[in-house]
Amino acid sequence: MRTPPKKSRFLRTVYNWMSQFGDPVKTVRAVRHIGWYVRDYHRYRRMRDAEPVSLIDSWPQLHDRQPKTPFDAHYFWMGGWAMRRIVSQRSKQHVDVGSQVMFVNLLSAVLPVTFVDCRPLDVRIEGLTCRRGDILNLPFEAESVESLSCLHVAEHIGLGRYGDVLNPHGTREACAELQRVLAVGGSLYFALPVGVQRVCFNAHRIHMPSTIVDYFPGLELLEFSGVHDDGTYVECVNSDSFAHDRYACGMFHFRKPRRTA
Repeated sequence: MRTPPKKSRFLRTVYNWMSQFGDPVKTVRAVRHIGWYVRDYHRYRRMRDAEPVSLIDSWPQLHDRQPKTPFDAHYFWMGGWAMRRIVSQRSKQHVDVGSQVMFVNLLSAVLPVTFVDCRPLDVRIEGLTCRRGDILNLPFEAESVESLSCLHVAEHIGLGRYGDVLNPHGTREACAELQRVLAVGGSLYFALPVGVQRVCFNAHRIHMPSTIVDYFPGLELLEFSGVHDDGTYVECVNSDSFAHDRYACGMFHFRKPRRTA
């Protein structure tokens, strides 16, 4: 993958800062699209059999007229990747640590799921158990979890984004804790941003794929798949092919090997 020029990286940084106070791209698009909204508003009011339309009830949606359905490439491909593999293993139950709640909800429709997060998920639904927990100190005994996932989570640990304690070793220590609770013969489905290694404070860290493998010395890597910077999804590839990406998504299927006598 080609390294973006410094000017592009600078503009991206400016955007990242400005978007915290008001997204400039959405503002420009909204100004451009207000014309068709006003036209549609008046046309609809004049249509035969149209319901009464009042300005006080208006709720403009100015960003949805797009030629293709938009999606977040990381979460779209990652969720499907993990769910297919978890279900195919026919596990009796599964534990997820901090992943996207929509993924957890869908998975719980297929098998019992325990969801652990430092910010409790306050819902009650059949098949889903929610527990408060710290990824650096999970509420499970050593080698007790046979099926485990942690998707797009560990890259945040120790940066203070979610009120957690600042810790330069946050991702490494999170990996060590996941390895501790994974049962012998069990599977860990793990994902986070990969590419040129750096910290984008305080959003996330980006790791070389080889660094992540090193963070799990007691596990065996069964598969590496991922999503490149351009949104291209690839399965079962050499992780070295992601070494020059800027913000790719690496998906790792690990297993804790059985001990030999």
